[in-house]
Amino acid sequence: MDIRTVSADFAVAPQIAPSDMAAIKALGFTALICNRPDGEEAGQPPVAELQSAADAAGLVFHHIPVAGGAFSDDAIAAFRTARQGADGPVLAFCRTGTRSITLDTLANPDGLSVEERLHRAEAAGYDLTPWRDALA
Repeated sequence: MDIRTVSADFAVAPQIAPSDMAAIKALGFTALICNRPDGEEAGQPPVAELQSAADAAGLVFHHIPVAGGAFSDDAIAAFRTARQGADGPVLAFCRTGTRSITLDTLANPDGLSVEERLHRAEAAGYDLTPWRDALA
């Protein structure tokens, strides 16, 4: 697993597998946010299978799908609510991690400035400077 730490209570990753759940729990995560629509590409684990494996590992599972770069207000609000309501560290994932870090940056659950959010994303390996105007 390629988990990229964003803060003490948040990280992002590319696609995870149901077999990763025990290791994710062992790393201290308490919740997962899946930002992929079901059936986005061949070989992707179905959301129901991920949900079942997360439940079995004792992880809270949220499905907030985003496709085509369309970050709706509802998806942003749901992401913020999931992050702020978590009872411990959260791991969000999508195909590459980019949608997940972008959602976190847009949702701003930690109340950070634009520069702080861009810096956190960059430190995790994601350049979100094209989003600067949308973050202001």
